Amino acid sequence: MKYQFFALDIDGTIFSSEEIIYPVYKEAIEKFCSERGVQLDIPNRERIMLEIGKPVKKIFENLFPDLAEESRDAISDSILGVLCANIDAGNGHYYEDVTKTIETIRARGAKILVASNGRKPYIEAILRYLKVLDYVENPVYIDGEKILTKGDILKSYVASGISPRDIVMVGDRLSDLEAAQAIQCDFAWCAYGHAPPGEITEYAIKLDRFSDLAGYA
Repeated sequence: MKYQFFALDIDGTIFSSEEIIYPVYKEAIEKFCSERGVQLDIPNRERIMLEIGKPVKKIFENLFPDLAEESRDAISDSILGVLCANIDAGNGHYYEDVTKTIETIRARGAKILVASNGRKPYIEAILRYLKVLDYVENPVYIDGEKILTKGDILKSYVASGISPRDIVMVGDRLSDLEAAQAIQCDFAWCAYGHAPPGEITEYAIKLDRFSDLAGYA
């Protein structure tokens, strides 16, 4: 099967924050506690990674259910700033041959979309570092208002005139599969990503490495 549009998740698909996520969260939470005069338990890396791939507000609801939304948002914003600074500095892990694969897909006439629960500054920092930001067609991001999920992102692409049969959703977590199901497009599972065992049981394509994706353009 060949596709005209490749909708890419980010973390666990083209990039992994796993090696930097705990120190980033630790720094931001400790700063919040110092500024607010409060004490919070810092989730360990494994607990944080279980949340990666979910909408940002849901992540912090799950990690800090007893905090007011304003406080959760303050921690989230602080983490975003520290995370983007790390990405700009070249930290984090980029999966092999991502830029080359995206260039190959485009050279074959297909187009790149983004479909991530991450916020715009985070997504664009990663794409900019990979030198592929300009390759993304009409990017749509979670806005907390009309666009709440990856499924909403894919629906917006369909509303713009793209047929679901021409799209493949590329990602590693259940939220990516659910997004594909929301518009009934095919799902390419990045088996090298962050999904815990047993989370993904349905997919049209299994990718053992990102570069395998070029064969579907």
